[in-house]
Amino acid sequence: MQLIKTIVLKLDVPDNDLAELLATFSRGMNYASQIAFDIGKPIGSGQLQKATYKHLRNNLNLKSQMACNVARQVSGAYKTLQSQIDKKESEWQLLDFDPTSATFSFERDFGISGDTLSITTLAGRRRYKLLNYRYAQRYFDGSWKYLASKLCLHKNGAYFFHLACAKDIPDRNIVDASTFMGVDVGINCLAVASTTDKQCKFFAGGEIKNHRNIRSKERRRLQKAGGRYLGTRSSMRTLKKIAGRETRFMTAVNHKVSKDLVKFATDNGVSAIGMEDLTDIRKRTENKVSTEFRYEHSSWAFRQLQAFVEYKAKEAGIAVIYINPEYTSQTCPRCNHISRNNRRGVAFRCEKCGYETHADRVGAMNIEHRTRDLRYILESQGGLVSPPDATRLFA
Repeated sequence: MQLIKTIVLKLDVPDNDLAELLATFSRGMNYASQIAFDIGKPIGSGQLQKATYKHLRNNLNLKSQMACNVARQVSGAYKTLQSQIDKKESEWQLLDFDPTSATFSFERDFGISGDTLSITTLAGRRRYKLLNYRYAQRYFDGSWKYLASKLCLHKNGAYFFHLACAKDIPDRNIVDASTFMGVDVGINCLAVASTTDKQCKFFAGGEIKNHRNIRSKERRRLQKAGGRYLGTRSSMRTLKKIAGRETRFMTAVNHKVSKDLVKFATDNGVSAIGMEDLTDIRKRTENKVSTEFRYEHSSWAFRQLQAFVEYKAKEAGIAVIYINPEYTSQTCPRCNHISRNNRRGVAFRCEKCGYETHADRVGAMNIEHRTRDLRYILESQGGLVSPPDATRLFA
C-alpha cells in the first residue's frame, strides 16, 4: 500500500518573489474560475486548460506547469461545488481564490537539496532555506517520493511549503496479527485504549471538554446578544475566529493523542488496532443526545482522530480495522450480557454478573474483542473476507 503524508516546511523568505508569484497565480485562478462559472457546470481540467493556457502563459507569464496546475485546481474546485449542490448544501456560484497558495510539481517546479528548497518563480528559480529542516529530515532520506505540493502564505505572514510525499509500505494482514488493541473515542474522554494483555490507557479527558465548553459559552454569548449586534460583520468575524481557534486546537490535540496512542500500541507489541466504524455516526446518534450537549456532540472531530491514528499506525507497521460499534458500550466484556441498564454515565456495572469498571474502558475492551474475533474468523475462512467487509461480520 502507499502511505501519503503532508510535511509542513517553514521557509526563510528574504525577497518578494513568492508574494508576486502567489498574486499572479491567484489572478490566473480567478481568470479560469470566471470561465468555468460562465459555462454553468463543472468542466474537465483538459478543456479548461485549452481555454486558459495561452492567457496564463502570455499575459500572466506563468510557467507551463503552473498554467496546467491552475486548470486542474479550478476544475477540481467546481467539481467539489457541484457535489455540494447535489447534496443541497450549496448553489452554483463564482469561486474566488485568494493569493495565499499555489500548487507546484516536483522537479519541474520545485526540488529539495539538503536544507534548501528550490522553487520556480516569475523571476526564475529561487532557493529558500528550510527553517525546520531537522524536524523533516527523515523525509529526505530517499525513501519517499514527492508529489504535487503547495506553497502557502499563512495569516501571520510566514511562508510554508506543504510537501506531499508518498512511500510504499507492506500491507499488514490482520490474520498475521497476534496482539490487538481496541480504541474507543468519545466526548468525556477523547480516546481509551485496551490491549489483548489487558493494558489500558485514557487519553485527553476533562481538560479538552472544559476548553470546548468555554468556546461554546463564547459562541452562545454572541448569539444571544441579539438586537443590532447579532448578524453584524463584527459578530460574524468574532464567531469565525472562535471556530478557527477551536478547529486548530482540536487538530493539534488529535495529532498529539494519535501519536501517543500509536506509541502505546508499539510499546505493548500491538500488531492490529481496532476502531469503531463511525460512518454517519452523527446522524445515527444526535437525536439521542440532550440539547445541552448537542453542540459538543456535533462539533466533535470524530473521524479526524481516527484518520490520524490510522496513518500513524500504518507507518509503524500496525494493521488498522474498523468494526461495527453497535452495543460496544452496553456489552459486558466478561459475560457478554447486553443491556442499556449496564451503563450509567461513565460507570459500568453488569446487571447479570456484577462486573464493574469505567464505561469508556468497556467500549475499548469490546472493540479489542471484536477485532481479535475477526482475526480468527478470517483465518477460518482462509482470509476470504477482506478487512473492509469486517463491519458486516458483526452487524
